[in-house]
Amino acid sequence: MKQIVTAFFFTVFSLLAQAQNKGLPDFTELVEKQGPAVVNISTTQVIRGNGRGVQPFPFDENDPMFEFFRRFIPRQPGMPGMPGIPGAPREFESRSLGSGFIISADGFILTNAHVVESADEILVRLTDKREFKAKVIGADKRTDIALIKIEASALPAVRVGDPSILKVGEWVIAIGSPFGFDNSVTAGIVSAKGRSLPQENFVPFIQTDVAINPGNSGGPLFNMKGEVVGINSQIYSRTGGSMGISFAIPIDVAMDIQNQLKASGKVSRGRIGVVIQDVTKELAESFGLSKAQGAIVNAVERGGPAEKAGVEPGDVILKFDGKPVNSSGDLPRIVGTSKPGSRVSLQVWRKGSTRDLTLVVGEISDEKTVARSGKSPKPAEQAANRLGLIVSELGSEKKRELKINGGLLIEDIRGNAVRADLRPGDIILALIARGETTEITSIDQFNKLLGQFDKAANITLLVRRGELQTFITIKGFPDKKAE
Repeated sequence: MKQIVTAFFFTVFSLLAQAQNKGLPDFTELVEKQGPAVVNISTTQVIRGNGRGVQPFPFDENDPMFEFFRRFIPRQPGMPGMPGIPGAPREFESRSLGSGFIISADGFILTNAHVVESADEILVRLTDKREFKAKVIGADKRTDIALIKIEASALPAVRVGDPSILKVGEWVIAIGSPFGFDNSVTAGIVSAKGRSLPQENFVPFIQTDVAINPGNSGGPLFNMKGEVVGINSQIYSRTGGSMGISFAIPIDVAMDIQNQLKASGKVSRGRIGVVIQDVTKELAESFGLSKAQGAIVNAVERGGPAEKAGVEPGDVILKFDGKPVNSSGDLPRIVGTSKPGSRVSLQVWRKGSTRDLTLVVGEISDEKTVARSGKSPKPAEQAANRLGLIVSELGSEKKRELKINGGLLIEDIRGNAVRADLRPGDIILALIARGETTEITSIDQFNKLLGQFDKAANITLLVRRGELQTFITIKGFPDKKAE
């Protein structure tokens, strides 16, 4: 009995001691072990002026970034005053700083593509003060990943972690060279995962509140095990400095890119040839989906992989190659990592039920500029319909030109429809409600359809705008026709 009591109190005291020792984490051991694998990267680019003066400082003297640029973009000999005034030389050297980390003992280093972009010379400095000139093996602008190489051996290298098991709220640290201060350590937590940013379709960013500043770009983000889980890439800031919102590229994305860069110097990405938009709660209701999920297909490229597989405008893509598409932002990332030429399964929601299709993945080529429509037509002098839209029917010649069978041209927008994202010049192709899609062929037909809904109903219109198509939901009807 005495032994049991003793064991009980020993256990209680051990738990209390552990609880007391739990506080802020100690990063010292992690930094000591992993810090030597983090490098400072400085680049030099020769900028050629026009003889009338160049302007390398895009900031005034009151801007927080002015001092940083003044330190690392020195004035040239014989230049009176600051760069940008008459008499400046035709050439000057622009210098910039960034960070990176060693991924193999033979000198391969990961960093951001924007850190080494257009550089005439890249200099890598290690924590032991050794310096090496580096060459670019390859860079991928779409993910902002670059692989560079220095001629050295037996170098310290980082350990790569698994970002998929990273948890929101977990402690992480960054090591880099903010404003040129080598091997600066900052800490914080994971704020969110899978963030989509504008014009960044191929990266599910890790958001943190770690202090990231100019010069940290390309540096590693470590978990508490001392493993790299991301590459610090972007910050959200109104001042040029840290505001507690930074974004890192998951290391698994970066390692896949560097493998391709190392093998061929370029990156191959899959494509299927569709224009998509996100599924909102209102759109899900219109399409008869139980919840807002997937990516709505607005348009299908003629002759593209999706059209050959049988994908149609109005389909909602729910799964691609067995992977769920929870939002429209998921699809470009999943498709982009697919191998061009591979056959994959595709699950779509069409007219109230799921369908399984088989698709052969294409390959992304150079980006094309999509033409936009010209001036909107002048509003017609006629009464608005129940939605507050003034519409007109398209002539046969216009239908042939646009290669459509029906549709109504929006001449003007009034009443309730003003709150929707409709514009004069849009062409209404179809109405979707209660899981049913009806092609619009005439004004009378359209008005009769609208008359079937009560004033609280939500409807969705398939609209053609220029060369693109989009789904727009209108929430509720006014009590009477717009005047």
